Amino acid sequence: MMHLTTPIADEDLNCLNVGDQITISGTIYTGRDAALPQLVELVKNDEVPFDLNGAVIMHTAFSDAGIAPTTSSKVEIESTIPALSKAGVKVHIGKGMLSDDTINSLNEYNSIFVITPPVAALLTSKVLEKKCVLFENEGMEAMFELKVEKIPGIVAIQDGKKI
Repeated sequence: MMHLTTPIADEDLNCLNVGDQITISGTIYTGRDAALPQLVELVKNDEVPFDLNGAVIMHTAFSDAGIAPTTSSKVEIESTIPALSKAGVKVHIGKGMLSDDTINSLNEYNSIFVITPPVAALLTSKVLEKKCVLFENEGMEAMFELKVEKIPGIVAIQDGKKI
């Protein structure tokens, strides 16, 4: 099992293969249907209040019940993956299948897609700290910055290959 710590560098991804089990520690950001399209608009206007270079975004909401991945292939989420990868996001964590166009954009920007099982109790136990960083009006679908320790996942898409 390979352990990654944020921020993620291109070199960190070069030794990974589809099917590898990984853990991620450090700072990750959450976002889903309501927040990610708004984040892309901030990217376009160069108004993101934190650094996306080497960032990790998990497709989830954050509530008192915890975190668990949402379906990444929803148009509101999948349509943001190319722009966020171009802006520097290296790892997108979610669940489900992605289109060939999205797979190609991940490859173009040396980003990967990691799946993690929807086990809220396990994932939530890995969260050390949380704070809302954007779109507080979206409630649990706002963007949160999480400090995490060893979020587990499996590389599902890398170098244009998929599970």
